[in-house]
Order: sequence, then structure tokens, then C-alpha cells
Amino acid sequence: MMDIPGTYAYLVRARRDLWATLEAVPDEVLSRPLLRGERFHSIKDLVAHTARVEDGWIHHTILRDAPVEDAFPAIQAAGDGPVYAGFPLAELLAYWRAVEASTLAYLATLTGDDLARVVEDTPEEHFRLDGLLWHVMLHEVRHTAQIAALLRTQGLRPPSLDLLFYLPNLRQS
Repeated sequence: MMDIPGTYAYLVRARRDLWATLEAVPDEVLSRPLLRGERFHSIKDLVAHTARVEDGWIHHTILRDAPVEDAFPAIQAAGDGPVYAGFPLAELLAYWRAVEASTLAYLATLTGDDLARVVEDTPEEHFRLDGLLWHVMLHEVRHTAQIAALLRTQGLRPPSLDLLFYLPNLRQS
């Protein structure tokens, strides 16, 4: 059974493959408006959004402290909209790496009692911490799948991000 740290470790490994793929994609493709939504138009918008959501849930909602984006003023000022096409991918990935490092440090401190703690999102919405962490991780899975699908629409081969490719092979000889 997958636990929160184990699932996050899978996401870390899958990110490495996704990031390596994105770094090899022409910037014009990553910046191209491929979606018509209000909040996301490009692959870069999805990259920024995925990292910002993790940062926001962990720091704003759960820890009630300063988000990682405070160290990235351009990203902080840009907000969460279709505005990241002009950003260098390296800047977006540097931010995501910093969010990841912060999340890994936080997850290393968690106990079973912590996971059962109730967290207030709004005065009307309260959730168990473990549920919020699962939400953050599944949110990423959905958006990285969306990024992979968008790469395919541009004739590019995304990495295989399915959990199966990251599980240990238990074949006995």
C-alpha cells in the first residue's frame, strides 16, 4: 500500500523525467497557447500552477507560514493565470524544485498523529491533514498527465509517468 511519503517519492522521481523532457522541448512549444481556459493557456502555465498549488496548500493552509514563492518575486507577482508563457522554463523549474525541497523537509517531520490533525481551509471547510496531502499529490498527477497529453498534441513524446514504471520489480529468480 502506498503511503504519503512513498507516493511523494514517486512524484519526485516522475518529476525528474518530466522536467528532463520539458527542458528538451523548444520554448515556443512550452509557451504556445494550447488551452482556452481562463487560468491556463500553455504548458508553462500548468507547470507554474502545479508548483504554486503545492506551495499554497503546504505553506498557506497547512503550516500557516510564508510560501516558497516569496523567494521568487516574479512568480509571486504573476499569480495564477495564463501569464507564464513569457517566463523562462528554468525559472519555473527552479521554483518547483524549491517547493519540492520544502515539501520533503515538511513530510520528514510528520507523525501519524499529525496526519489525523484537522486543518481549517476556510471557516466552513475543515479537512484532515492526510486528505489534504493526498489532494496535493493527486492534483499534480492530473496536471502532469495534462502536460503529457499536450506534448503529444505537439508531436512530442512525453515520458511514461505511470506509477507502474517506478515500482520495484519483485520478480524472484
